[in-house]
Amino acid sequence: MSYSLKHIAGIIEADRIPSGEAVISQLLTDSRKLIFAESTLFFAIEGPRRDGHDFIGELYDRGLRFFVVQKGKLSSALFPEAVFLEVSHVLAALQKLAAYHRTQFNIPVIGITGSNGKTIVKEWLYQLLHTEEQIVRSPRSYNSQIGVPLSVWQLNHTHTLGIFEAGISQKGEMTALQKIIQPTIGIWTNIGAAHAEGFLSDAEKAAEKANLFSAVESLVYCKDSIINSFDPANAGHTMLKKDVHLFSWSRTGKAELQILSEEQNTQQTWVTALYEGKQLQVAIPFTDRISVDNAITCWCVLLLKRFSKDWIQQRMLLLEAVDMRMQLKKAVNNCYLLNDSYSNDTASLELALDFLVQQAGKNKTTLILSDVLQSGQHADELYAGIVKQAATRGISRLIGIGTTLVSQQSLLQKKAAGMLVECYESTAFFLQHASLNQFRDEYILLKGARIFSFERISQWLEQKVHQTVMEVNLTAMAHNLKAYQQHLRPSTKLMAMVKAFSYGSGSAEVARLLQFQKIDYLAVAYADEGVELRKAGISLPIMVMNVDEAGFDAMIQYNLEPEIYSFGIYRQFHQFLDKQAIRQYPVHIKFNTGMNRLGFEISEADELASLINQQGTMVVKSLLSHLVASETISLDEFTAEQVSRFERAAATMQQLLGYPFIKHIANSAGIFRHPEYQFDMVRLGIGLYGVDSAHENQLALQTVVTLKSTIAQIRNVSQHETVGYNRKGVLERDSRIATVRIGYADGFSRSLGNRNGYMWVRGRKAPVIGNVCMDMTMVDVTDIPEAKEGDEVEVFGKHIPVQELAKATGTIAYEIMTGISQRVKRIYVEE
Repeated sequence: MSYSLKHIAGIIEADRIPSGEAVISQLLTDSRKLIFAESTLFFAIEGPRRDGHDFIGELYDRGLRFFVVQKGKLSSALFPEAVFLEVSHVLAALQKLAAYHRTQFNIPVIGITGSNGKTIVKEWLYQLLHTEEQIVRSPRSYNSQIGVPLSVWQLNHTHTLGIFEAGISQKGEMTALQKIIQPTIGIWTNIGAAHAEGFLSDAEKAAEKANLFSAVESLVYCKDSIINSFDPANAGHTMLKKDVHLFSWSRTGKAELQILSEEQNTQQTWVTALYEGKQLQVAIPFTDRISVDNAITCWCVLLLKRFSKDWIQQRMLLLEAVDMRMQLKKAVNNCYLLNDSYSNDTASLELALDFLVQQAGKNKTTLILSDVLQSGQHADELYAGIVKQAATRGISRLIGIGTTLVSQQSLLQKKAAGMLVECYESTAFFLQHASLNQFRDEYILLKGARIFSFERISQWLEQKVHQTVMEVNLTAMAHNLKAYQQHLRPSTKLMAMVKAFSYGSGSAEVARLLQFQKIDYLAVAYADEGVELRKAGISLPIMVMNVDEAGFDAMIQYNLEPEIYSFGIYRQFHQFLDKQAIRQYPVHIKFNTGMNRLGFEISEADELASLINQQGTMVVKSLLSHLVASETISLDEFTAEQVSRFERAAATMQQLLGYPFIKHIANSAGIFRHPEYQFDMVRLGIGLYGVDSAHENQLALQTVVTLKSTIAQIRNVSQHETVGYNRKGVLERDSRIATVRIGYADGFSRSLGNRNGYMWVRGRKAPVIGNVCMDMTMVDVTDIPEAKEGDEVEVFGKHIPVQELAKATGTIAYEIMTGISQRVKRIYVEE
C-alpha cells in the first residue's frame, strides 16, 4: 500500500508539507537495507549509540531523497534535492504513521505479548489458520518499538487477519504499541524473567504488558502463568473493557478450558480438557512442556473462533517445530549454503536475502525459491515483486521450483535485469536435471515451503563431513556486542578481535556480521588473517598485531595496518616503506605497561615520536597497551598503575607528534569493570563470544558457540568389562555406553577422559568413560535410558559452558575454542 509524501507529512504532523507527487511504499530505519530508493522514506531514529541522521549523507549518495528528521538537527542545504519532513520526535512519527495505517483496515487482529513464546504462538497460529485466512504477521520476532510499526506497515487490502507480537523492556512502551497494533483479540503467553531489569516487580511488568489489551474484545491467557495478583479475571482491573471475553486455560483450577489430563508417548501428547461442560481431546505432536503450553494456547484461539472439534484435531496434528534460525553451512565446490526453513513468504524472504548479501560480500549469489503459497496476491504481481527484490540486491541467479514459477518464467526473465532465471516443476525434477558442477564459489539461499521438501536439496548441496559441528550463533554475538556497547560512551569506538580464526568461530563470517553492525575496527594476529578478510570483502580498518617482514608486502597490498611494538620492527617497516616511496602509512603503536610481552617501554616515547616525525613514512593511527588483570578485583591497583603509565606515554607522543590519535587499553573485562579507562576506543575479544568470567551474569551474555556431535552406537557392557584403550574405563555396574563422534583430533582433550569431563545427552550430563580416542569418545548413559543412537550431544554450549570444560582440563576458554579442529564443520545461525 502506498501514500503520497504529502499525505504522510500531514499524518505525522511535519513542520512543512512538501509539494510534488512523490509516492511512498517502503519505510526504512536501517541504512544498510535500502533497496528501492525512489519509493522509500527513511526515518532518522536516534539510538543509544547510532544516530540515523549520521547516515543521511550515505543514503543521499545512493539515491534516496525522502527523510523524516528531527527538527533543527541538520541543514537541508547540504542535500539540495532531498525532502526533509521535520518532526519533534522521529520514532514517534514512525509509530504515528503505522497507527494511522492500521486504522485503514477493519479486520480481526491478534496481538500477542508475554515473556516467552510470542513468536512460536504467532507462527503456529499461522500454520493452523493460513488455509482459512489471508494472514499478515510480524516477520520473525519484529516486536519492538521499531519492529512493530514496520510489521503493521505490511497490511494491505488482501489480508483478512493480522497476527502481531509486542515485546517491551521498560515502562511506557506498550501503550505506544497498542495504538499501532489495535488488537481485537489478545493473547498473553506468560509472565517470566525476561526484561525484568526494566521493572520494579513482576506485577509492574504485568501491568505494563496488559496495556496491549486495553481495547480487545477477547483475551486468551493461561491462569497458571499469570501472577495471582494480576489475573485479568480479578475484580478491580481497569485496563480491560468491561465486556471483554476472558478465555483462560488452566491445569490447576477452573477455567474456560480446564486441562484434565495429559498422556505422552514418544511423539505426541494427548490432552483431555473440559470445555463448555463437555470433554474434548486433542493430540499435540510435541512432548516437551513449553511446546505443549504454546499449543494449548493456540487451541484456545481455535475454540474462541468456533472451529469444529474435528477440524481442530486435524489441524493440530499438522503443527511443525518452528526453527527461527537461518543456518549458513559449507557446501560443495567452495560454496556456502544458507538454509532458511523458517517460513516462505515475502517478508521473511527479504530478511533472508539481506543476510545472504551480507555474508556473500563480493561472491556470486543464487536464490533457490519454491512457489509462494497463499500469498493473497495475483501471481504476476507477486513474482514480479520477488524478482525485483532479488535483482536489486544483485542476486546472480534465481532457480524457481514449482508449477506457478514455471508458468511465470517468461515474466521473470523479462524483469530479471541481467539475473539468470531457470525454473523446474518440482524438487525431484530439479534434482534429476541439475548438476553439482553448476554451483561453484558462490552463496546459495534455499527458501521453500515445506511441501517442496527442500531438505533434499540441502543434503545434496552440503559438503559431506562427519557429524561433529561447531554452531556459531550470529544473533547471540550481535546481542553480546550490544550488551557491551551499552556500557560505552557514545563517542567511544570499538575494535573487535577476530584473531585465531575468530577464536575458532570462523573469521570471515564473524567479520561480516561485525561490519554489518558498523563497529569501527577489526584486529587480527597475522597479516595472512587480514588478507583472508579482505578477500572475503571486509572493508573495515584492520589492525595486524604480530608483524614481521614476510607480511609487509601483503599489508600494503591489502590495506592492513600494523601494530609497531619495537624499534627493530619499526626500522624494518620504515625501510620497506621508504623503498616503496610510501609516506604517512597508518600504524598502531603499542607500549608495554606491565604485560611484559610486546611493546615499547614508556621511556622510549620521546625517541619514537622523534623518529616518526623525522622520517615521515608512518602516521600514528592509534596508541595502545594491554591490561594484565582487568577482571581481577585484587589487582585493580596494578590496573590503575598500568593506565597511569599509558597516559604518560600518550601525553609524550601527543605533545611531540602534534596531531590526535586514538588511545585504547581496555579489553572485554575492562569495558565493564573499568569504564573510566575507555579512552577513545576499547577492544572486545572473548566477551563477544559470550565468555567473560569477570561479569558475564551481570551482562547477561548469550552463548555464541556450541560444539555438538551425535551418538554413533550404544552398547550394553557388563560391570566386569572395561571401556576404551588401556582398559582405563573401569565399570562399577552393568552399563549402557554411548560412543560419540568426536575425539582429540577434533579438539576434545584427552584430559577429559575417565570421568573428568561430561557431555549433555537428552537433558542430562553423561560422564566420559575411558580414554578419549582420536575420533571417538565414550560416555556413560546408564542413567539416561531414553538416549538412543543418532541423538545429538552437546560437548559445550548452553548447558555445559566452555568455561566449565576449560576448568576440567586446567586451561582457559580461549584454548578450548581455538583448539577445535578445522575438520569440524562450522554452521552459522541467524535467528
